[in-house]
Amino acid sequence: MTKPVMSVTAGRLFALSSFALCSLLFSAAAAAEQFQLQSSCPASFEQVVDEQGASRCKLVSRYQAYDSLQNKGVGGTQTALPTVRDGFSPEQIDLGRFLFFDPLLSADHSLACASCHQPDKGFTDGKAVSTGFHGQQGKRSAPSLWNVGFLQRLFWDGRATSLESQALGPLFAPDEMANTPAQLLGDLANSSEYVQLFRQAFPKDPATTPTLAQVSTALSAFQSTLISLNSRYDQYALGYHEALNDTEIKGMNVFRSFVARCAECHTPPLFTNQQLAVIGTPEPEGRAFDLGAGNETDKVKLQGAFKVPSLRNIVKTAPYMHSGRFTELREATEFYTKGRGHAVPKDRQLLIHWHIWEPKLTGEELDQIVAFLGTLTDESLLPQTPTRLPSGLPLPTAAVAIADPMKRPGE
Repeated sequence: MTKPVMSVTAGRLFALSSFALCSLLFSAAAAAEQFQLQSSCPASFEQVVDEQGASRCKLVSRYQAYDSLQNKGVGGTQTALPTVRDGFSPEQIDLGRFLFFDPLLSADHSLACASCHQPDKGFTDGKAVSTGFHGQQGKRSAPSLWNVGFLQRLFWDGRATSLESQALGPLFAPDEMANTPAQLLGDLANSSEYVQLFRQAFPKDPATTPTLAQVSTALSAFQSTLISLNSRYDQYALGYHEALNDTEIKGMNVFRSFVARCAECHTPPLFTNQQLAVIGTPEPEGRAFDLGAGNETDKVKLQGAFKVPSLRNIVKTAPYMHSGRFTELREATEFYTKGRGHAVPKDRQLLIHWHIWEPKLTGEELDQIVAFLGTLTDESLLPQTPTRLPSGLPLPTAAVAIADPMKRPGE
């Protein structure tokens, strides 16, 4: 028997009516327990007052005591990080946290940002490619959001150059959250909780209901606080040498060597040089070649080019590469030893990055690198997952993570 398929229009109407019912029930049950945004900055952020008298959150890091070549974090272990996107208010950050976990932002109210960027999986989803609206398969894997506030290129193909320009893309992509600006703003305006939260976060904005610019700012504000800079590697790099064992130190030395050359692209301390690179990663069997940042006309040189990802919390973000081609970190590491361009399709002439060559690392050296990569894990600033949402909708199952047992006001 053919299974009936709900149309997108019918699905939207059903979602809207369900949302209205949820909102009504939620309002009645929680009228006496209103949401209140945090007025203090997250851990590792200093609260300062700007020229207009507004509170702003500025990142504080031990790396700020060091210099950086060309402001790109290039150099030894004691090297400054690139400039971070910070300076949001505490209320904007907390509003962004609620929005990030709320399925209200999707077309049928079933998906949240956290559905594909799950806190317990390094803010990825553990899939080769993500699952979007009505079960559609995405084109690439979900990139980790740790330290995203430092990044100058966003998305795998680097097409966005700021958190704000990236924030709205997945909301309106047909194969991701599939929403429309009109529905999103309408849903937010119909939520009395969100209307008052947006006013808390943007007290000087004359808009009476939420705007797309405010949504973008709030999501960017929250993502800017996803900081991971206190791993065992960081403790070692900043002077505590007992933080790493002998195998891990050997792995770090191989990683940084002119033989392996890993650090030339995955440059400490951010562990990315923020560039696009063509490395010739194979696609999963049966999948068409992904042009990445290139195309068949004016960007031929960038065919197969993808953003060099940060390796922070890398052991939490399998599978690896833009297509999730490698399921194990050892397998992904070994790819670089098998010869320059060895996996490039025969019908493609790619301009492989000059750092990719044939280091001929031994199995022991590969194991040492993998051991070292395990020292880049730090989730000490993992944000708390809300226990309830301003929309009244249930938290998506996939977004639930181990949260701090201490509740924050309004939850």
